Formats: sequence, C-alpha cells, structure tokens
Amino acid sequence: MQIDEMVSAVQTLNSEDAFNARLNVGQWRMIAAYMTRYEIPAGGSLIRQNDNDRVIYFIESGSFQVFINEREGTRGRVAILRPGAVVGEPSLFVDRPRMANVEAMMPSAVWALPTARFEELSVRQPELALETLRAAGAVMAVRMRMNLERGIPMS
Repeated sequence: MQIDEMVSAVQTLNSEDAFNARLNVGQWRMIAAYMTRYEIPAGGSLIRQNDNDRVIYFIESGSFQVFINEREGTRGRVAILRPGAVVGEPSLFVDRPRMANVEAMMPSAVWALPTARFEELSVRQPELALETLRAAGAVMAVRMRMNLERGIPMS
C-alpha cells in the first residue's frame, strides 16, 4: 500500500519538529482513507503565502523549501523539509491565510488531509483525530519557538 512509504518516513524522521503521533501502521491506514496523494514536480508550488486553503500535508518523498515573500520581491528561506515532515499544520487549528510559500526542490510526493476530511475523521475515528491534532500542535509549537529564536517574525 502506498501509504506505507509515507508512514515509514514519518516514523523515522529525526528532527526536532518531527510529527510524533502515537499511531501504528493500521491506524495510519485508517487515516489514509481521508487523504489524497499528490506528486509535485521540481519547482512546483504546494502552498502559497496568503492563500486560504486548509490542508495539512505529509511529505512522502522529495524535499521542499519553505520561504516567505519579503519586501522588494526578495524571498527569505525559513526551512527545508524532508520526507516524513508535515507542513500546513496550522490549518487544522485556524482559518487564516498561509504564512509562507512551500515549493518542491525536486520531484516529490505528499499526502494531503484537507480540514473538511479531517472533520469527517474526527466524527468517525475521534481517537485518531485527537492524536493527529496533538502531534500537529506539537510540531507547530516547536516551529514557532525555532522561528522566534531565529528572529523570524510571526504574522
């Protein structure tokens, strides 16, 4: 099953902001029923700053750069994300415009969990939804701290 590659990447990612959900492969497969897999070409945009979409993405393969648009058309790099990382996690918590751009650095694959599908999951499998929220909130908190330490403004 394709989801197994993404699950393996999530479970083995060794970074401070890793998505550390206490989910087994069977539980991930249940969540996968609410997700859609996308392949993104090198240079392809996954998230655009100021867009209002509400989707969290799990990176299966490839890598992505996260950057913000600054004044005079310059770009400020925030992070590089590898397989197993999540991106767009604030969209599970708030209906606000995206704070950064996320672009594929090479051909990549992601699994998308839109908020509407997450809400279905929360009705049908509340324990899985709660664990997903807990892990996404932890990622968001770690990234906020890391960005504040680096002097990246939160807007």
